[in-house]
Amino acid sequence: MNSLPLGKITLFSDLHPKLYPAYFNYGTAGFRMPGKVLDSVLFRVGILAGLRSKKMDGKTVGIMVTASHNPETDNGVKMVDPRGEMLDSSWEVYATTLANSSTTEMFLSTLEEFVEAEKIDLSKPARVVYARDTRPSGPALVAALEDGFAAIGAEARNAGITTTPILHYLVKAINTKGTEECFGDDSEHGYFTKLSEAFKKLLLGKPTPSPLVIDCANGVGAPIAAKLAQYLAASMPMLLTNTAIDNPGALNNLCGADYIKTTQKIPPSLMTVLQPGQRACSLDGDADRLMYYYLDSRGQYHMLDGDKIAALVASFIVELVKAAGLENRIKIGVVQTAYANGSSTKYLSTRLPVKCVSTGVKHLHHAAEHYDVGIYFEANGHGTVLFSQQIQNILSGCQPSTLAQSIAINHLINLAQLINQTVGDALSDMLLVEVVLAHRSYGCVEWDSLYTDLPNRLVKVLVEDRNIFKTEDAERRLVSPPGLQEKINDLSHKYDSGRSFVRPSGTEDVVRVYAEAATKQQADELAFRIAGVVYDEAGGDASQRPMEFL
Repeated sequence: MNSLPLGKITLFSDLHPKLYPAYFNYGTAGFRMPGKVLDSVLFRVGILAGLRSKKMDGKTVGIMVTASHNPETDNGVKMVDPRGEMLDSSWEVYATTLANSSTTEMFLSTLEEFVEAEKIDLSKPARVVYARDTRPSGPALVAALEDGFAAIGAEARNAGITTTPILHYLVKAINTKGTEECFGDDSEHGYFTKLSEAFKKLLLGKPTPSPLVIDCANGVGAPIAAKLAQYLAASMPMLLTNTAIDNPGALNNLCGADYIKTTQKIPPSLMTVLQPGQRACSLDGDADRLMYYYLDSRGQYHMLDGDKIAALVASFIVELVKAAGLENRIKIGVVQTAYANGSSTKYLSTRLPVKCVSTGVKHLHHAAEHYDVGIYFEANGHGTVLFSQQIQNILSGCQPSTLAQSIAINHLINLAQLINQTVGDALSDMLLVEVVLAHRSYGCVEWDSLYTDLPNRLVKVLVEDRNIFKTEDAERRLVSPPGLQEKINDLSHKYDSGRSFVRPSGTEDVVRVYAEAATKQQADELAFRIAGVVYDEAGGDASQRPMEFL
């Protein structure tokens, strides 16, 4: 096929017209909107995925239908590139343009221009693997997606209902099959086997962990965690909660990783389950975010977020590299965003290089690739560890001179197998945390005591036009509106350990104000004072002076 099958595309496109005036924007999380408006988008993404595969010389591209931690009424779709990473950012513009073509004729015209601009060889094969989460809107949207595959002639493999991280794993496993970079068997069984075998090797000789309470957010993480538990057997006792995937409205409702982070409370459903000192964690709706927490001896809640996970994991890896005698050969680094707690940055900076990048997983992932071992976790619990292929080869070929070096090298090799390096994976990260806790004989209290979080507050301010807000220095400094940053600085300096930044939302007409200080009262006060300045100085919505907690 050396030209687009315009007749076939037209036939299918007329079945999936763009009926809603909504503007669709492909961002870090792909398209994400109320599920009822996405039919035309899914169809067009199906075609785009086929063209992306052709552009990548027939390699398999992934499609995940999910809205992650969003409410159940929402849905979305995102594409996965052949190495298991997010879609190349240059194609996000194409995805947005195609999704917003108002008619079939306009869509076809845009499609032809796009194929010519990208010089896509249409004679190449198109291969796609796709999956969805448990949302009720999923089946209908998948049907629209499949029509897109049919229209472009893509060979498509349905991975069914599974987590976003498993879909990423499958993409990389399919494309590295039979190569020296083979990522694993391209099946759910391959995923479970890879993780469980590495976990068991890393815990060999260690006491079996006490039962871990896992809040599955009433999402797709529930059946996948149940399967993982079977592979782990007695080596990792789990108590799965919030597993009601068939209950309407239950998904992410008063539970899940986003609930933990934004409310800083334990899910109500765990009130009678969680005992003081017991470890607990929450997944989000598609199981790519992880948050830990516990109750102390007085019953007080403590959150262990992505920053705490990064500190725990990074310090452990640094120790292993030194024990292996490889500190002069392996460059380790941590990547954070401006939302990272100042105490975590201070703790990590004394142990290894720390880089701050703009908000968004794609920025963190790409920055982490510049290290031999790159560690990134957003405060919201999304993150992973990247081991370069070169370092994995070095580890495999190492000739240790002592037993201690041999043990450390084997631990690093198994960590590279345990960690899903394609994307943040709540279940993989959970096992990683459990390994470190077991090796250090830590409970949650010891882990939490690595450093003390500075109290912080996140507030949003409704504005007439968020586009007037421009930032630099990894979104930590405003350059527009002029003069506003100086006022933020003046206010921040009035508080002990005060720090604040303002950045525009990527999805709604609000700006987000983050503030931290030595006490909770000061952090709250600083956040609201700066939010007031943003409103007064930069054109807040004139209908009211609204500020809402996130």
